[in-house]
Amino acid sequence: MDTPEADYVVGNACFSDGHALVIAVADYVQVRPLPAAVLHDAQDIVATLTSAAHCGYASQNVKLLLNNHATLDAINQELEALAARAKPSDTVLIFFSGHGAPLGDESALVPYDCDPRRIAESTLSEPKLSAALARIKAERLVVLIDACHAGAAASFKSDDVAPTLGFNEKSLSQLAQGTGRVLIASSRATEYSHVLDGARNSLFTEHLLGALRGGARTNGDGLIRVFEVFNHVCERVRKAMPNKQHPIFKASDLEDNFPIALELGGVKRLDSSPSNAGKVWRQLEDILSDLYPAGPQDQELWLRAGGDISRLRLGSTGRAGWFAALRTLRQGGGGVGISQSSLTATALQDFPHHEELTNLSKGS
Repeated sequence: MDTPEADYVVGNACFSDGHALVIAVADYVQVRPLPAAVLHDAQDIVATLTSAAHCGYASQNVKLLLNNHATLDAINQELEALAARAKPSDTVLIFFSGHGAPLGDESALVPYDCDPRRIAESTLSEPKLSAALARIKAERLVVLIDACHAGAAASFKSDDVAPTLGFNEKSLSQLAQGTGRVLIASSRATEYSHVLDGARNSLFTEHLLGALRGGARTNGDGLIRVFEVFNHVCERVRKAMPNKQHPIFKASDLEDNFPIALELGGVKRLDSSPSNAGKVWRQLEDILSDLYPAGPQDQELWLRAGGDISRLRLGSTGRAGWFAALRTLRQGGGGVGISQSSLTATALQDFPHHEELTNLSKGS
């Protein structure tokens, strides 16, 4: 179900129901410090979120905790403040850039005042963070974790730290529990999050910022949605660091590809009339159901068009499969390489003289 854009005053640079907590620690006292890019990450995220030309968040709704301000107590207090002010209809974004740490089979965020001698008591563990998130009643909540940076030149941040500092699968899944809860992490638990030589930002946050600044592929209605952000970030990070860094997405009960910010201040860039758009998608569903009756896996069409079958919930019939797959694609899912254009173009390779497909390809 699409969220009505009127809730966000599209076109007037106001995402009034958006709230954010942005945290970054680089200059740890008792823990190995991190590059300045960590601080730039948080500062640039705040600037982009509160920019009227980009995301349109009200500045009073965005809190920044940097370095010595990002103590464990301060982080907990701000999480409680979010829980107190965020309404069910609001959108909440939480961003953390800094160290992550393993706690047995769980993971933790490392605040400024972490004491390595008391690691369990002086970090924000996954169970504690999950409990804090559960108290936030907003029905749209995104947690972004960039928690294991390299030092420079795409090298690891140190030679004496094992690559287990990322959040593990169990912790990521727990953080994503609940309807409308999404967790996006910069890398797998066995990987490092990289900073390229001379870059202002970490690789993950560089492309996150690119998505929030209008670089993601959207439907042009003045809003940027969570799948669109992840698809943009994932595709570019994996291309920059092939087989070395894979951003991951976790959500346990997500039915809506919900907006997380205005796109380019809410300016509509395409004719996104629901009636016109809906007519095109319905027409495409009719055509593909007829040409590929077994569903998206028929003749490997979805795969050949750049999609990922494993990301689809295929129905019991071909028609149901196409309905579900195209709904996922319309919301920005289905694989990082697939789009309406690539799907139509691939089908045209099989049926080059199909008049309806040809007309759709000209309009896509």
